[in-house]
Amino acid sequence: MSLLSGVSEFFGLDISSTAVRLVELHGNGPEKALSKYGYIPVDPKIVMSDAKADQQKLAEAIRELVEKSRVATRNVAVGIPSLRVFTTVADIDNMPSAELGKSIRYQADSLIPTPVAESKIDWALIGKSPKEEGKIEILLSSIPNNFVEQRLDLLESIGLNVIAFEPDNLALTRALVPPDATAPMVIVDIGRKSTDIVITMNGAPRLTRAIPTGTEAIVKAAMQNLNVDEKQADQFVFKFGVSKDKLEGHVYQAIIGTVDILTNEIDKSVKFFQARYAGVKLERLIVSGGAAVLPEFPLYIANRFGLKVEIGNSWRNVAFSSDRQNELAALSNQFGVAVGLAERAE
Repeated sequence: MSLLSGVSEFFGLDISSTAVRLVELHGNGPEKALSKYGYIPVDPKIVMSDAKADQQKLAEAIRELVEKSRVATRNVAVGIPSLRVFTTVADIDNMPSAELGKSIRYQADSLIPTPVAESKIDWALIGKSPKEEGKIEILLSSIPNNFVEQRLDLLESIGLNVIAFEPDNLALTRALVPPDATAPMVIVDIGRKSTDIVITMNGAPRLTRAIPTGTEAIVKAAMQNLNVDEKQADQFVFKFGVSKDKLEGHVYQAIIGTVDILTNEIDKSVKFFQARYAGVKLERLIVSGGAAVLPEFPLYIANRFGLKVEIGNSWRNVAFSSDRQNELAALSNQFGVAVGLAERAE
C-alpha cells in the first residue's frame, strides 16, 4: 500500500509486539548492501494499547532507535501486523488494466470483512485463475483505516515520512524466498502473539494466514501443565522444545497440545492450497521466528508433513562483510519483516 512512488532511499520498520526493528539497504538489483540495522525492545502492553500515553511511549522508542541507528533517510516502509490485515486470493473476470482497479474495488465489498469505505485496499495480479477459465487470480489485502491512520500519525509525529505500509507476512516472504524461486513452498513464522503461515508459488503468495497462537501460548501451556512460573517455563520451552527425550518428556507433554494447534493449522493451509492448485506438489517448508529456535520443532514438522524443512535466512538477498556473518546469523530469525520491507522495489 504505497503512498508515494519514485522514492529511492528508505528503510524498513518492523513494529512487533516485543521489539522495534529497522533495516536500511543500499543499491539496486536482487542483492542489496546492508547499510544500517538496529532494534530496541518494547513492552508488549505498549504496542497492543491504543491509549495515547502508550502510543507516545512507542513513538519515543521508535525515535530512539532511528537516532541510534543513524539511518540516512526519514523515508520509511512500515510493516502491519498480519492479525490486523485481511488477505485473500480471489478469481475475477479478466479485463483491461484500466478497468481492473475499479472492478476490484466494486467487488471488494463481498470479499473483505470490513466496509470498503472504512478500509485501505491493495491488490496484486498473480496470473490466470487455476479454477475458472477466462478469469484471473489476484491477491487482495485490506486494513482498517483507523489502524493505518493511527500508525501514520504516530510516525509523522516523530518526523518520519511513511512511503508504504505492507502486511508483515508479505515482507517476510520477500526476505526468505529466493527471488528466482518457482517451486511452491510453505513459510511458518512463529511470533510472540501469533503465527504467520504463507504458501508461495512462482515468487507470489498464494495463501496467507495469521493464527492467534504464538510462543506466548506455548510458554503459558508449560506454566500451567508443569506448575512453574513464567521465567522458568520460558527457559524450559526454549531449552527443550518438543524433544521427547529431555526431562523425561515432561516439557514435550506440557506443550505438545498447543504446538499441535499450529501444526493442524499448517495442515489445513496445505490442504486448501492443494485443493486449489490440483497436481502441484509442495516440497519445502521454511521456518522463522520462534519456529526456527524452538528445539526440534523443525524436525517435528518435517516428520509430520514429509517436507524438506530449512531455517529461514533473512539476510539471504543482502550483501555484507564476512566478519559480520556470526553477528547477523544470530539475529536472522528476528529480522525477516524488517529486511523484507527494506527490499521493497519502490
